[in-house]
Amino acid sequence: MSPFTSLDDLIGIEHSKLGFFQELQSSIEKLRASNKKSESQRREIAAILDGITDVMMVLSEDLRIISVNHVFNELFDEENAEGEYCYKLFRNSKTPCPECPAFRSLSTNTVCKETAVFTINNRKRQFEMIASPLKSLDLPEDRILIFKRDVTLEKEYQAKYYQAEKLATVGTLATGVAHEINNPLMAISGYAEGIQRKVAKLKGKLPEPLVKDFEEYTKTIHKECHRCQEIVQGLLTFGHPKSSVCGIVNLNTVIRETIKLLGYHLKQVKNMTLSVDLDESLPIINANEPQLKQVILNLLTNATDSLAEQQGTISIRSYLMNEDKIVFEVADTGCGISPDIHDRLFDPFFTTKPVGKGIGIGLSTCYNIVKEHHGEIRVMSEVGLGSRFIVILPTRQG
Repeated sequence: MSPFTSLDDLIGIEHSKLGFFQELQSSIEKLRASNKKSESQRREIAAILDGITDVMMVLSEDLRIISVNHVFNELFDEENAEGEYCYKLFRNSKTPCPECPAFRSLSTNTVCKETAVFTINNRKRQFEMIASPLKSLDLPEDRILIFKRDVTLEKEYQAKYYQAEKLATVGTLATGVAHEINNPLMAISGYAEGIQRKVAKLKGKLPEPLVKDFEEYTKTIHKECHRCQEIVQGLLTFGHPKSSVCGIVNLNTVIRETIKLLGYHLKQVKNMTLSVDLDESLPIINANEPQLKQVILNLLTNATDSLAEQQGTISIRSYLMNEDKIVFEVADTGCGISPDIHDRLFDPFFTTKPVGKGIGIGLSTCYNIVKEHHGEIRVMSEVGLGSRFIVILPTRQG
């Protein structure tokens, strides 16, 4: 020890060391408390994120996936999604989706919402997307938070509700039409038969040409009355809820009856040619006849609408694909469908028709009906060349 170091100096040094260690210990305790609080907050945030049932992604400005949540990993087979472009993963496309709200969210610095249909595991599913900008001075670039909520079932139920409501209205109207029209039709038909009997008794007393005219006229009246009764019955069958059961169905008969039901509508389309090619060797199937009529009715109506005022052809075919499947097709030479909306055709409430011409549940309903019959519906179309809708149904269920 230096001869110049006093006892007070030694006590001062030790006291300083003690103060330093006490301060260090206090800082460690504060850090531990802060770390415990941070860990608690991290677990709370993790629990909140795990409780989110929507697909969640964080994207870069150029739409590369930075991070995803556990719902994403459960929904998609992609193991290493980070670093992939989202449009390549979701659409297998080289360019961003036209309906993507991410760019709009970044440019306007607002939360943007959009819906889109994606094919996941060979099934079309509709998602409601919400994009929120993540802008921070601490980040090298802006980011976008995307939530994707699967609303497929919700939209299907909505479409079924509107369709059921429409069918109920059709059924009510058809019942009223039947009561109001059937009685006059029966009277007209009865009087026509009465005239036929009287003319038969007056043969030889009236000029032969006049007798033939009366016979021809009354025969036509009787035939047209019968046709009107069939149309009314067709409306009742189409709209009556009690007929919504599966049974033995001849597909060709269903197609012919639907064409007859649409007779007036088809005649209103100028310069339209209807081509019908039905395979008479088709086996009978177990199906819901009114629902199949509804599919054919919707497809034929869309085909006539696509022709508009131009000259064209609507073709209806049925044929046997193999011993387990039969097919019917409805094709037209109309305006066609743009490739960028093919994936949205069966989306509930999506329509290319002008306001007042449709609410977008026709094709969605067709898709649901065919799916309930364990079948498949496909579309082939090119702009300006027309469209072809192909419905494949199993010859037996289960």
